Amino acid sequence: MSKSLYVGNLPFSASEDEIRDLFSQHGQVLSVKLISDRETGRPRGFGFVEMEAADANSAVEALNGYSFGGRALKVNEAQPRAPRPPRW
Repeated sequence: MSKSLYVGNLPFSASEDEIRDLFSQHGQVLSVKLISDRETGRPRGFGFVEMEAADANSAVEALNGYSFGGRALKVNEAQPRAPRPPRW
């Protein structure tokens, strides 16, 4: 079973390959998705990493607060998005 991890406070210069390399030190990385602004295409400074459950727990322990690109990463288990009210 896999877990999705939220990775915040990423430097805007971070690439999916760099994140994959960092997290693969703690287990098998199934996917990496960095979030970009819809309108400008610029990175938003956060993303998601999918890993096997046991590996994900290890990665959270090791990488939450880890300094990456001069910034302290925020790593925790991703939570489902709260439903949003419809726009009128």
